[in-house]
Amino acid sequence: MKNVNHSPCIEDSPLTPFLRKLTVYTSGGPFLDGYILTIIGMALLQLEPELQLDALWTGMIGAAALIGLLVGGAIFGYVTDLTGRQFMYQIDLVAIIIISILQMFISTPWELVILRFLIGIAVGADYPIATSLLTEFSPRKYRGAMMGLLASAWYAGAVVAGIVGYLLLNTSPDAWRWMLGSAALPALILVTGRWGTPESPRWLVSKGRTEEALSVIKQVYGTHASLADLDEPTTEKTRFSILLEPEYLRKTLFVGLFWTFQVAPCFAIYTFAPQILDAFHLGSGNEWIIGYAVINIFFLTGTVASMSFVNRFGRRPLIIWSFVFMTLSMLLLGLVPGAPAWLIFLGFAVYAFFSGPPSALDWIYPNELFPTNIRASAVGVVTAISRIGAAIGTFALPYSLQTIGIGNTMLVSTLLTFLGLIVCIAWAPETRGLTLKETSTLTLNKK
Repeated sequence: MKNVNHSPCIEDSPLTPFLRKLTVYTSGGPFLDGYILTIIGMALLQLEPELQLDALWTGMIGAAALIGLLVGGAIFGYVTDLTGRQFMYQIDLVAIIIISILQMFISTPWELVILRFLIGIAVGADYPIATSLLTEFSPRKYRGAMMGLLASAWYAGAVVAGIVGYLLLNTSPDAWRWMLGSAALPALILVTGRWGTPESPRWLVSKGRTEEALSVIKQVYGTHASLADLDEPTTEKTRFSILLEPEYLRKTLFVGLFWTFQVAPCFAIYTFAPQILDAFHLGSGNEWIIGYAVINIFFLTGTVASMSFVNRFGRRPLIIWSFVFMTLSMLLLGLVPGAPAWLIFLGFAVYAFFSGPPSALDWIYPNELFPTNIRASAVGVVTAISRIGAAIGTFALPYSLQTIGIGNTMLVSTLLTFLGLIVCIAWAPETRGLTLKETSTLTLNKK
């Protein structure tokens, strides 16, 4: 990587080619997450009759990757804080390649559940690894946009999965095998692109490895950069128990809860979008495909817009108003499930667009609110918390559609998003324009 000479203040660094490349390849983890969690919905259209899946098996397959995400985030976030970001940043994608290919050869539901669980672990591990690494390199001016790109990448992965699934669906009865194995290709590209990424200088300083840290920051930020620019305390011990201290526990609950209340309905909708649109009587012919594509576009548009919104409007007002509109749109879908098609699409479109800013803040808040020595651990824990709710929602949705109907299912989603709104009103802080040291020392009762 080439040196770039500029002002030595790292928090006010320009957006260099290195930082752009790091942002793109870091976003590969969320891209794969969106791809893997969406492609299964398309594959299930063939898997359900071939493997004779009932609602129980369908729910288990849909939720298995989310449970894996829970485990992977919780375990490997802490491992990353202990051992560093660099090695883990590459090895988790190798696991995704191997498991994706193995999915092509399953013959029983149990085999698929196990492999979906394992691929979830690998994807879940990438969240704290990659987001911590990106945060610790990013200047404050661009941090919101750089982290926001990760959310956009999730929905981009979902959109690509929808396209791939559509193109493969009618090619053969075994097209589902190619759908599930196709995640190996983008994972292989990402492994190649991530090769040679240096270790986080903030993590190196926190472990007392100052000479290595100085070498990295001069390589990345220029020859005038110094350790003083990091403003990072040295030799900070990583202890998981720190997250149980009152202020960090409050931060953990804040991010974990608002993330849960956002993704529980969102992931369920993504996994079972064809079935949901069919329940709204929009599943005949190619209507569900068109509706699915339109909804995906609004999800993606909302996250792209959030890259600008997080700095223009600030974190706190953005997340609060987003939850307001998400709640109102779910309420519309719940109260009038028999509404005309255009109104149903409007409800989903509003929900999808305003899911964008919270999706970006899923990554921004935990990485800003915790210090380097426990940053990846915290991201892993809040990821795990959110995936508990997402897994429950995804597992329960097929039963909910069968037993209480689409209208009441949407009303349950309304309640979840409303609870997310209450959490954000109570605790969401403003971190716009602050350094990592400043954001990590904020208390949540100070707006």
